[in-house]
Amino acid sequence: MMASVAARSRYPWLTSASMACWTDVLRKVFSGQPGSHISLDGNNRGQGNGYSDRGRYVVPQRGSLKPWVLLGVALSLILASDIALAAPKFSEWSTPINLGPAVNSAFADQSPAISKDGLSLYFGSTRSGGSGAFDIWVSQRETVDGAFGLPMNVAPVNTAFIENVPALSSDGHWLFFNSNRPGGFGGVDLLVSYRNHVHDDLDWQTPVNLGAGVNSASLDIGASYFANDDFGVPLLFFGSDRPGGPGGTDIYVSAQQPDGSFGAAELVNELSSPFSDNRPVVRFDGLELFLFSDRPDGSNVDMWVSTRNSVFDPWSTPVNLGPTVNSPQDDRQAYITSDRRTLFFASDRPGGVGGFDLYMTTRSK
Repeated sequence: MMASVAARSRYPWLTSASMACWTDVLRKVFSGQPGSHISLDGNNRGQGNGYSDRGRYVVPQRGSLKPWVLLGVALSLILASDIALAAPKFSEWSTPINLGPAVNSAFADQSPAISKDGLSLYFGSTRSGGSGAFDIWVSQRETVDGAFGLPMNVAPVNTAFIENVPALSSDGHWLFFNSNRPGGFGGVDLLVSYRNHVHDDLDWQTPVNLGAGVNSASLDIGASYFANDDFGVPLLFFGSDRPGGPGGTDIYVSAQQPDGSFGAAELVNELSSPFSDNRPVVRFDGLELFLFSDRPDGSNVDMWVSTRNSVFDPWSTPVNLGPTVNSPQDDRQAYITSDRRTLFFASDRPGGVGGFDLYMTTRSK
């Protein structure tokens, strides 16, 4: 919304409606997504508009690509620059607060993930009452300022094996997580579950393995799904210790294909180091990313942040979140809220309820 306002102030002809329209058209042209003017049976309508039908997909007619490319470049530069100009400036992060005994237990409570509306907090825990060694649990609250209630076991996705490190898609329909259940590609794989009702935290369907594009014979963990709605295909960021990276665990990204599967994962060089870099969590607009690492500029295992001006730019070198947020102990698995103001994470610092507890820190504009 802020980017739209800034764009209109500099380019009055670029309305919210026109930006949405052209972004949708360009995305369909360049990604090969089904077009709104193509019927389900593949019949082409309106060939005079510069498109040709190729079954269920739309491609530009010969001779029509150049103006689309020029228009795409122009609009992309305008929108990207305005997003960068409209990016809010935030304060420093506050002193972290323990979420308390209603959420935390005497066991290990880790890897938080908050829903877009801020009312459901998912996390992994070894507490009793679950199905396996590590299960996924969820705690709910009535308002974003309210306290979280007692956690519920997310039984539809848990097994007698390990299920941990949940992450939600921005639309709330998809839940990504790690598991070492049988039938995978390696020791720990990434899986996903779908639900029809985004306000029902127990509506999850049987999880499916994300496949060979993402998973390997090595450790594949800590997924974060970036929808990338405005400028391109969705991306899945995750950590892996597969061969070919510079460190123990490195950051990889996989692009979602038109059929919904994920393509071959690629190393994200600027986010990886000779040390262990884990659980990259991307902010909903794709301009800020959190990870945890044991790289030597930290105190132990610390949380780090990387930014970029637009989704077309490379990530900056990660920066340590500093001593206000990080402690001399193990601080990990940060997860940013949709309003960009709250960061949930896990830590085994003194003063907690159990071995690892869940904490939160906030910032203001």
